[in-house]
Amino acid sequence: MEKNHLITMANQIGGFFKSYPDKEQATKDIATHLKKFWPPVMRKEIVKYVNSSNPEDNNLDDMVNDAVKKYLQE
Repeated sequence: MEKNHLITMANQIGGFFKSYPDKEQATKDIATHLKKFWPPVMRKEIVKYVNSSNPEDNNLDDMVNDAVKKYLQE
């Protein structure tokens, strides 16, 4: 899947959870959603993107980026 499409989809998921009052729980829920509904190949691609992108070039929402870093590193 094309990288920009993955970023857009991940940010849409993050946008939903962003309204949660507990930001740490929202971060966990983003990761849970990605684990439940994204196939392994998509999760691997988003992890690869987070690990290899320069912070200035990373287009993921901060909460999504944190979810990937904290809970999707396998």
